[in-house]
Amino acid sequence: MRILIANDDGVHAPGIVALHQALSGLATCTVIAPDGDRSGASSSLTLDRPLHPQRLANGFISLNGTPTDCVHLGLNGLLEEPQDMVVAGINMGANLGDDVLYSGTVAAALEGRFLSRPAFAFSLMSRQSDNLPAAAEIARRMVERYADLDLPPRTVINVNIPNLPLERLRGVQLTRLGHRARAAAPVRSVDPRGKAGYWIAAAGDIEDGAPGTDFHAVMQGYVSVTPLQLDRTFHEGFAGLTALESLL
Repeated sequence: MRILIANDDGVHAPGIVALHQALSGLATCTVIAPDGDRSGASSSLTLDRPLHPQRLANGFISLNGTPTDCVHLGLNGLLEEPQDMVVAGINMGANLGDDVLYSGTVAAALEGRFLSRPAFAFSLMSRQSDNLPAAAEIARRMVERYADLDLPPRTVINVNIPNLPLERLRGVQLTRLGHRARAAAPVRSVDPRGKAGYWIAAAGDIEDGAPGTDFHAVMQGYVSVTPLQLDRTFHEGFAGLTALESLL
């Protein structure tokens, strides 16, 4: 099996190094990742300039683009051999609830949706790397079990791992996405030359963290596993739109 590994923290991030080390014993792994931090890039593609892959001394490929660029190029001609699976991460920081709308890590996994095997997105709930070995072990075990999973095509598995040593993790829970409240207002700043700018503020607080959500699971010490699908159609909403059918 061949696995394409990507992230949004950048090609030099400790999470992607740990993930590559953990999966290399299971498959032939290739890393293509952004040349810098592209957190929050979502599923954006770079269309206003060419992309220039560079192979680093450790064999990883650095790309001056987004996480989606990395997977898109990897699956569509950059690599000589076809890839069987996409695994994204390990993100340093959670991707829970509404975070998946913005996450470059989740977007990288979504770009692997055309492959026959499920795509994984792994996140550790910390910016520190102390418990990164535990997260890497969880990633290895889950990817190793891919053949036991019965999922429809184009399913992405979003995994959030509490910042705990392996022996303190309480187990794995299958969860739905929770929801956050509205984010705080952007923070205005002025540079030394008097030019005003704005910083995007932190994500909103938990609004829906009920039992069964990813928020609740990780707060209780469980690894959260949420299946995601690309189809965002709100099927129940059709009934409320019938008035538009007589518009013309």
